[in-house]
Amino acid sequence: MHGTNLGTLLRTCDAVGACLAVPPYRWVDEALARGNTLRRPSCVHRVGDPAGWLAAERAAGSRIVGVELADEAIRLAEVPVADRRTVMVLGHEATGIPPQALDLLDYAVEIPMVGTGHSLNVAVAGSLVLYKLAGLT
Repeated sequence: MHGTNLGTLLRTCDAVGACLAVPPYRWVDEALARGNTLRRPSCVHRVGDPAGWLAAERAAGSRIVGVELADEAIRLAEVPVADRRTVMVLGHEATGIPPQALDLLDYAVEIPMVGTGHSLNVAVAGSLVLYKLAGLT
C-alpha cells in the first residue's frame, strides 16, 4: 500500500540472507529504491505470474508460508526455523493474500496483537516472520 514497504522488506531480506520476489509492475523499482539503504546490489527476483511461480516452487520442494489471518494459522511464536527452502507470501495490506495463492500455502502465520489496530504494517509483519524463519530471534 505504501511504496517504502518494499525497500524495507528488501533490507530485512538482506539481513537474514533471503531474496525478495516481486511482481514486474512499473512502480516496484521506485518503491524498492525509496526504502532501500543497502550499499550493494540486492537479491530481487521479478515474478510475472506469482501463483504459477509459487506452484512451481512448491512442486520443487519449497515450503510456502503465508502471513495471513486464517482459521488454521499458527501463532508467530510457534513458527519453526526453516529447515529447507522456504517462500514467505505477503498479501496486500487491505485485501490479504489472493485466494489462488492461499491454496498453495503449507501453513499460515498470524501475529497476535493486543492493541486496537486491525493489522501490522506489511513490512513489519514480514520482517517479524522472516527473522523467525531464519532462526535469528
